[in-house]
Amino acid sequence: MTLADRVNTFGVDLVRRYGRRVHKLAIHAGFTCPNRDGSKGRGGCSFCNNISFSPNADSRTAHQVASTTRSAPERSVAEQIEAGRRVLRKRTGAKRFFAYFQAYTNTYDDIARLSALYRQALDEPDVIGLSVGTRPDCVPDAVLDLLAGYRAEGYEIWLELGLQSAFDSTLARVNRGHSFADYRRTVRAARLRGIPVCTHLIIGLPGEGRDAALETLARVVALGTDGLKLHPLHVVRHTLLAHQWSRGGYQPLAMDDYIEIAADLIERTPHDVLYHRVTGTAQREILLAPEWCSKKWIVLNGIENALRRRGTCQGALASEQSRLRSSAIDRVA
Repeated sequence: MTLADRVNTFGVDLVRRYGRRVHKLAIHAGFTCPNRDGSKGRGGCSFCNNISFSPNADSRTAHQVASTTRSAPERSVAEQIEAGRRVLRKRTGAKRFFAYFQAYTNTYDDIARLSALYRQALDEPDVIGLSVGTRPDCVPDAVLDLLAGYRAEGYEIWLELGLQSAFDSTLARVNRGHSFADYRRTVRAARLRGIPVCTHLIIGLPGEGRDAALETLARVVALGTDGLKLHPLHVVRHTLLAHQWSRGGYQPLAMDDYIEIAADLIERTPHDVLYHRVTGTAQREILLAPEWCSKKWIVLNGIENALRRRGTCQGALASEQSRLRSSAIDRVA
């Protein structure tokens, strides 16, 4: 058995529905973030060097992503899609793609500019939809209506919300600049429009351990998230967290601890929730700690081994979460 036999993954779900693999093409569209441009703060989250979440970024993209203000990308959306398409077609023979608006807050602009950028991606003939990464406090009704309109045209749309933790004390500690209430409001508004939500969670945030991760999972499942991405917190250069770590103020999780917590979460996740990711990596050039965050396949194999050792899989311990989830979805419907 493989990890995909024990976890309901987004990739396998796409193969089932489309008959072949569908790949994401990461796009940098020149957005910034209210936690960097002064609207809510300066400097961003304590852990954030956005390049670390863009492992395929080239040197030009890395320069653009490092900006703290909105800037025009050096390549258009269409040019970025074509560059990614060429690589993936050669590597895998891919023929269908998601346009993944990834870097920074991809709903943080006026609706006319958002519409123009999203439409550029959707006009590409082999793009079947959008994944739009953003913050829970930057998704007004006008943006949700725009995304819902694309779904009505037949495109597949995912709203990816960077929650990270359900605890406001933790969010304040890492300078997120939003609350769990912001997330709750946005999820409910998206569900009313039929827009699926993928929630990003970070394991190992300062002050949090296994119990906090389990409680965060329970809260987002109860609200009806459709997908999950798990990330280990890694320390990368040019961040406040790097300074805290260098002075002994933060101790990253050991790999075995991350693996066991990830397995705990997977077991408690209802089977109808799609896992878009169960771990994350950072570029070696900027990664400071923990070193194992550069070893994606070792971590993935470790999670599969942990589930196999337990004789378990996604949803095995999810009865209570499933009941809460069904109740929450019924209330929205």
